[in-house]
Amino acid sequence: MAASSASRRQARVGVNAGDPEQEAVGPHHPAQATTDSLMILIAGPYASGTGGDPALMRRNLDRLEEAAWPLFEAGHIPMIGEWVALPVLSSAGASGPTDPLAEKVMYAVAHRLLQRCDAVLRLPGESRGADQDVAITRERGIRVYTALHDVPGVAWREAFH
Repeated sequence: MAASSASRRQARVGVNAGDPEQEAVGPHHPAQATTDSLMILIAGPYASGTGGDPALMRRNLDRLEEAAWPLFEAGHIPMIGEWVALPVLSSAGASGPTDPLAEKVMYAVAHRLLQRCDAVLRLPGESRGADQDVAITRERGIRVYTALHDVPGVAWREAFH
């Protein structure tokens, strides 16, 4: 039987002896000492407003990815749906994110990830998919952050770096 999201979070609380990731930042690192490690889906525009232009889609993905390091550095696991969906599309033989199969895969991946994620970080910008992610997240009672500095552990790091 799979562990619930709450029990997975409880298992991640505190510093585990022998865990190289936690030992790398040290047992007294503020992000480790004061927050659980959360898997956070980063949601925002990807295809929206691009007209299918691959360069603009890449730029949007770069913007989403900019939030990954601060989340990771704060002790969290960043996740972006496109990191999963794009390889799935490729393995299905799709021509890319504008392929007719993309809409079916992109939303299904986001929906499945939301069953595993502990929170969502909604970045600015118009996006039907990201708005759907937030709606699902709120229905499930999962945390939604609308600013990077609101995520536990990130504000401390921004203030002192």
